[in-house]
Amino acid sequence: MEPRQMPVPGERTSETIRRFRDEGGSVIPVELPGKVGAWVVSSYETVDQVLANDGILYSKNPRNFTALHDGTVPPDWPIRQLIEGDHLLTKDGADHRRLRSLINRAFTPARVQSLAPRIQQMTDELLDELADEKADVVDLVWHFSEPLPVAVICELFGVPEGERYLIRACTNTLLSHTTTPEEAIKAGGELTGYLAAFIERKRGEPGDDLTTDLIRAQEDDGDRLSDNEMLWILWLVLIAGHETTVHLIANTIVALCTDPGQLAAARKDDSWAQVVEEALRSRNSVINVLFRYPIQDVNVAGTTIPAGDPIIVSIGGAGTDRARFGDAAGRFDIAREPEAHLGFGRGPHFCLGAPLARLESRIALSSLFARFPELRLAVREDEIVYSTSLITEGPVELPVALGPPT
Repeated sequence: MEPRQMPVPGERTSETIRRFRDEGGSVIPVELPGKVGAWVVSSYETVDQVLANDGILYSKNPRNFTALHDGTVPPDWPIRQLIEGDHLLTKDGADHRRLRSLINRAFTPARVQSLAPRIQQMTDELLDELADEKADVVDLVWHFSEPLPVAVICELFGVPEGERYLIRACTNTLLSHTTTPEEAIKAGGELTGYLAAFIERKRGEPGDDLTTDLIRAQEDDGDRLSDNEMLWILWLVLIAGHETTVHLIANTIVALCTDPGQLAAARKDDSWAQVVEEALRSRNSVINVLFRYPIQDVNVAGTTIPAGDPIIVSIGGAGTDRARFGDAAGRFDIAREPEAHLGFGRGPHFCLGAPLARLESRIALSSLFARFPELRLAVREDEIVYSTSLITEGPVELPVALGPPT
């Protein structure tokens, strides 16, 4: 099979993945920007198979990415910024468990639940500001779905309010597949430079935040966490800790506003937790996860993938697979019988921020539609512009008419 170009100009990444899956099968070769070859697995069965064999047949460590080291992949390939850091997403086995055990302290269910009153307060403050808006149409991304997750994760790790814009701006640049090599290098340098200075500042000015907790853990047992690992821990949690939730909230708003019956059912039954789960299945902000590298030749759904070839794991494809979820797999339906999805992955790399993402999204959505019961889209659904990324997807802008607040 000839490799297919990805991304496809003018087509959302989620739509490309579904089309490739339905036309060409669940394992297909693709060519990424920079003429870099990869494979996409996009059915529930193939995604589950790959994730179930993390650390057994597949590695997350880019040293196992053959083309990255033989001169095939150019040194300035923008995606290098995302796959070569010294963080959890590039670790296997004991090394991964060691770092994850430190970060897990931040995201235990009990600790996350203790954040609920503060998240509710932040949400209410943003809704108060929205209620004061005089414009007939407002952008919910700018006013609500973006600032809330950014504020939550940055406050958790002690990033001052005036410095949070840099993290969001660098994230947008690094995750966009339209970013040039020069832009990627600049954004990556700005973010790592900021984080290095931020950590040093925190050493001298500790606070009631998780960055301070990590510094104390490092100082108590310096052999367990290097300075470089500290920097990349913050790089990962600050990016992943807001980017995915920004888009998950906005994607769910679109789903509810375009299906009034679903919104009415959510309000009637107060079933916002189920709303979030159905969004994670059918409207996930995480479209693809980069990369897994086979440590030997592997057979996936009858296709042989050579050792060292990068595999893109399509979470979005798995969630809308008709073979798993029926003919209406692509429909957002909160009445669907609860069924396990792979929205947060599975296995050793299961998303450690899952409890926080669920909590934030539930509070955000229930509060938004309670405050603005007549909220509606101000544009047609097909007029919404989505982010340009191979990894995450959500509206760049979300114009809505709020209606009178309660």
